[in-house]
Order: sequence, then C-alpha cells, then structure tokens
Amino acid sequence: IVARTDSLGAGLTKQIAYSQEPGDLGDQYNSFLDGEEITDLSQIKPGDVIVNTNGKTIKPVRLPSNLFQFRKGTGIDRVVLDCVTSLQNGADLLWIETEKPHIGQIKEMVDKIRETIPNAKLVYNNSPSFNWTLNFRQQVFDAWQQAGKDVSAYDRAKLMSVDYDDTDLAKEADERIRTFQKDASAQAGIFHHLITLPTYHTAALSTDNLAKGYFADQGMLAYVKGVQREEIRQGIATVKHQNMAGSDIGDNHKEYFAGEAALKAGGKDNTMNQFS
Repeated sequence: IVARTDSLGAGLTKQIAYSQEPGDLGDQYNSFLDGEEITDLSQIKPGDVIVNTNGKTIKPVRLPSNLFQFRKGTGIDRVVLDCVTSLQNGADLLWIETEKPHIGQIKEMVDKIRETIPNAKLVYNNSPSFNWTLNFRQQVFDAWQQAGKDVSAYDRAKLMSVDYDDTDLAKEADERIRTFQKDASAQAGIFHHLITLPTYHTAALSTDNLAKGYFADQGMLAYVKGVQREEIRQGIATVKHQNMAGSDIGDNHKEYFAGEAALKAGGKDNTMNQFS
C-alpha cells in the first residue's frame, strides 16, 4: 500500500479538519491554518469560520475561492504528519511530492518521519514536471557560492542557457543528476524510484523532430534515418509492426480453422519479411 500524501508545496485546503478533542489528528492538522487570533467577539463578522486549535481561537484566512490557507513554512510539518499517520494506519510506502528534486530537502522530511517510524521508506517520482537541468545547476551554483567559490561567470537565473553546457558547473550538475537515484536512496531513504509520463515526452519530441525533417528538405529520409534504420540496427521489435499488432496470431487462428484455404496476412510476399 502506497500512501500519496499532501504535496510539499500544497498551501491551501478546502475544508477544516474534524476534531473531537485537543491534540487529536484533526486538531493537529488545524493548527497549521493561517489565521487571526480572536480575543473579542466583535471581531467576528457574518459568515466567518472560527476554529479553536492549539489553545487559541482563530479566524482562519479564507480566500474568495472558499479555500483556507495554511501558514507559510508549515509544509514539511504537514507532510510529516500525513506520512506518520499513514504508516501508523496500514501504509507500507510513502509517496511525497516535492516542488524540486533536492536530496537535502527530501532527507529533512524522512529524518523527521523516522523519529517516529524508524523504517519508513519512500516512493519518489523522478518527475518530468521538474526542470532538472535548471534545478541542479542552481543547486551547484548555491553550493559553490556557499563554499566561497567564484561564481561571477554565471548568471543564476539563466543557467538553463546552452551557453553553460560545457562549463564545469553544468558538468557537475549533470553528474548529480546521473547519480540522483543512488544518492537519494542512500541519503534519503528512497526505496523505489519511478518516473511519470516519460513516454508522453519522448513521443512528443520524436514526433516533432520527425515532422520538422519530413515536411522540409529531408522528406522520407527523416523517417528512414531517424527511426527505421535505428530500429533495425538496435533490434527494436516494433520495426515489424504487423507482428506487434498480432498478425501472426490472426494467421494461426485462420489456419487452424480453414487450413490451406486460409487467407493469411503473412506469407513470402509480406513486407514484414524485409526485416527478417
């Protein structure tokens, strides 16, 4: 059972948690709400929601969207509470969404969770939603700056630029990306790495590149050189797309029932045989 908790960056909630007594789970969750302490009933206006939590009576910040706001800086504490509660109630693994792939940040949360659940393990999404290049180049920039290294040759806000690709900073960032899974597992208790939507992005990129060549001066060579030739040479089974679509299974089925009279898709003249 994998418990997907609140995202670290989630700052709003649509409802106030149900609480029966001070210190219960609902009360702990409500203690993260941003709000104004009420000391006088005249402070209450029509439609206001009032909550007693953490020994105080507060009027939570309520946005026009009818969502309630959490206090800034409480993200890690809320995620830790979610994680501990999930593990105490049947979950085997945790899935925490962070706003960036930063091992130190992940480790900070895991260390806090393990104060209560020593064997806590994470599933982590190596998400294409992150700008991995910019994030890791900025992490290296910050580390170098903190160590007193000269970073005057770099513009932190523009580190995504191709102009930095061959620099020492970019090379160190790429090495950190390459070892991210191993390092995060060793340092931050990540038990299983996954990556969501990689095929969506690879399909989009390859299709875009094919279209640029096919509808320009390369014509059919854009497909042959960029796709089919590589399929053949790398032994990719999809080059025989008829087979992948089940033509052999269909032929076997027809032959079983019709024998020599079967009208089969295969045969010596089938184009798929060009790839034998």
